[in-house]
Amino acid sequence: MSPGTYPVVLEPAAVADLLLTFAVEGFNGRAVNDGVSFAEVGQAQFDAGVSIVDDATEPGAIGLPFDLDGTPKRRLELVRGGVTTAVAHDRRTAAVAGATSTGSGIGEASWGAVPTNLLLVPGTGGDVTEVDGPMADSAVAELVRGLERGLLVSDIWYTRVVDSRRLVMTGLTRNGVWLVENGELTRPVSTLRFTQSYPGALAPGLVAGIGAHAPHLPADDWLNMDVRAPALSLASWNVTGGASG
Repeated sequence: MSPGTYPVVLEPAAVADLLLTFAVEGFNGRAVNDGVSFAEVGQAQFDAGVSIVDDATEPGAIGLPFDLDGTPKRRLELVRGGVTTAVAHDRRTAAVAGATSTGSGIGEASWGAVPTNLLLVPGTGGDVTEVDGPMADSAVAELVRGLERGLLVSDIWYTRVVDSRRLVMTGLTRNGVWLVENGELTRPVSTLRFTQSYPGALAPGLVAGIGAHAPHLPADDWLNMDVRAPALSLASWNVTGGASG
């Protein structure tokens, strides 16, 4: 594929990397205190269909009900209807911000406060039955059917921060990329490099669809994160070249 911007459907494994990055680099109270986070509470930074919560108390949640400061965890709405509504704090970052700990201490002051039970709230419609082929469930297949021409991306990795304030990331696709034409997979595509602002990809008007199925996906062993990520259909994703580009 030539460099350029393409509509994409990201499968849940790829979306999990976005959520992990939002947690560590964006909704982290220390990053906000230091002025290096994109997150601005009260601002409509995401598409109106996007809501993100951190909730270790939900039935089926994985992990401890308290953080490593000993503070009980509670449901925390980070984004509601596209508006950033909160960021995560531990005792240290809360003291600096004049706020209250959200139970997000990870025992490492240098890392700040990280929400570790993230859910990107799924969309409605469609079912979650297994289907054949590279699309893992019918929620993904439904989003692909709505794509006139673009890419289906199974997963992404080797992601690195290029610009922390705008949360621009560069990385590679993995485990399969397919060209989509008229709602159908037409051919496989080689591994691609991208350079993309993660919140920019989910900005107002750019989220074409959110899958109805949000599976649990372990995103980071050290942080013991539990991420629930549905598939996403996005209007624009910046491809900068092939794997060596």
